[in-house]
Amino acid sequence: MQRGRLQRLRLSNGITLLLGQNPATEILAAHCFFRGGSRVERPQQAGLSHLLAAVLTKGTQQRDSQAIAAWVESLGAGLGVESSADCLEVALQCVAADFPELLRLLAEILREPSFPEAEVERERELLLQTIRAQQERPFSLAFNQVQQTLYGDHPYALPELGWLETVGSLTREDLLAYHATYCRPEGMVMAVIGPEPPETMAAQVEAVLGDWVSTSPPAPELDLSLPPLEKPQLRKLFQPTQQTTIVLGFRGSPAASADYPALKLLATYLGSGLSSRLFVELRERSGLAYEVSAFFATRRDPAPFVAYLGTAAENTPVALERLQAEIHRLHKTLLSDEEVEMAQRKLLGQYALSKQTNAQVAQLAGWYEILGLGMEFDQQYLQRVRQLTPAQLQQAAKTYLVNAAIALVGPEEALAGVEW
Repeated sequence: MQRGRLQRLRLSNGITLLLGQNPATEILAAHCFFRGGSRVERPQQAGLSHLLAAVLTKGTQQRDSQAIAAWVESLGAGLGVESSADCLEVALQCVAADFPELLRLLAEILREPSFPEAEVERERELLLQTIRAQQERPFSLAFNQVQQTLYGDHPYALPELGWLETVGSLTREDLLAYHATYCRPEGMVMAVIGPEPPETMAAQVEAVLGDWVSTSPPAPELDLSLPPLEKPQLRKLFQPTQQTTIVLGFRGSPAASADYPALKLLATYLGSGLSSRLFVELRERSGLAYEVSAFFATRRDPAPFVAYLGTAAENTPVALERLQAEIHRLHKTLLSDEEVEMAQRKLLGQYALSKQTNAQVAQLAGWYEILGLGMEFDQQYLQRVRQLTPAQLQQAAKTYLVNAAIALVGPEEALAGVEW
């Protein structure tokens, strides 16, 4: 079986395995996903999943952080944990012959982390330093304002790193409770790609993790419905800088929506690279932007679609007007066939480059599976992107790129004249 053609297998304890063989390399990559992330955090615990990701590999009932790091390094392997909006991810990479050994360490980390108080405190302080640094960055400030406007009481409104006051109050008991609730075999997806046959890798995983059984009840399904956005909203944050950061945010679709590929393609057309519409029009031709871009996230719930630019303070009103005009143009004017084709080639090319290694393929397959899309989504998405028409892109813009949440960060005198 070649990489990219994966098998799905479900163990008796509920672990979902996605298995692929790539005999061209002796390197094996495995990515483990659990539903959770900041999407399941309460406001008073914002940042909990990120802190857990930082501390998860810092100790088990058998080993401390130094012993874990030394063992991983002795194998020339890699082991890391990340938290995102919708999930917690544990990634490992090693020579295939060392996979059984690394699996045993992974099992310790997943099943019996110790969350040592000293490590929790150390990682909490590092996280607080990162949050303080972010609070000095205009884009982070503006983006947080946009998220709060778009999502209100939904957890997507919370910064993924949390707030200073919430992270400062998190405890070891909070970490233990989160781990027991969300790091469970029946909610785990593990994508493994390496040189061995899938049945060999499956047997290796089952030998180590097949007897893992949850001892606590699962979390109830959350009702995270979002009320409609009634009108555009503008927020200003004054900062004594020489430039203004402008962020326009819209509430897009979930990844499972039929409209998701169209919004991905619109974001590529608007803001991906030096040939994008916003770069050419607002930076190269108009000289209004120091930086300009657009992106659309991939989320389980409706995801943010964002266009932003940095401009000289004196250009704030005209830069905002021009940025909004580019969004409105998508409502009124069909893109040409040539524009659509160029954006399709760019998006498909970038997507292909993101799947060059075993680790990249495993990460993407597991991510799609944990989001509820299924590993088959990979090829379905590509096909849908290729089939998009100018009319479909215009309809997506009319449906989703409305009622913007706008955030401006810059000097007070520059922002004072901007009204809504």
